[in-house]
Amino acid sequence: MTSNPGNEVQVRQATIVHLDAIVDFNAAMARETEGKILDIDLLRPGVEAVLTRNDRGFYLIAEHSGRPAGSLLITYEWSDWRNAFFWWIQSVYVSPEFRRNGVYKAMHLYAALEGRRHDICGLRLYVDKDNEIAQRVYSSLNMRPTNYDMYEIEFNTRRDLKE
Repeated sequence: MTSNPGNEVQVRQATIVHLDAIVDFNAAMARETEGKILDIDLLRPGVEAVLTRNDRGFYLIAEHSGRPAGSLLITYEWSDWRNAFFWWIQSVYVSPEFRRNGVYKAMHLYAALEGRRHDICGLRLYVDKDNEIAQRVYSSLNMRPTNYDMYEIEFNTRRDLKE
């Protein structure tokens, strides 16, 4: 399924042909948002695993006038309380030249439409507490802050094990 035929921004589920664009987008997002340089030898197979295995999630790709403009990752969280899945929006990136052109909004609305079609119980995402621009965008799309803070324990990554 694609979104909005005739619109400059088209959204669809990404396939393996979008691998290079998504790897580039993820690397750019990490540089821009966290100042991190990702190890492409880890990133590329990580993206490829999602594109080739539906149990890991799926990517949406947005194209503007036929060019890759942005992507986002959907992963799954089972809610036993609701007996349904939440879809988590992650790895959001829109190329700078396409920002403020409705690219993220198109991907978000596509995810919401597909989520309803698949009977999920909701969309979730996390956002940096200092990223006020993103918070305003998400609020404008009827998302609201939750009562939860995020905690984590980060285990060794494969990269750590190679060193």
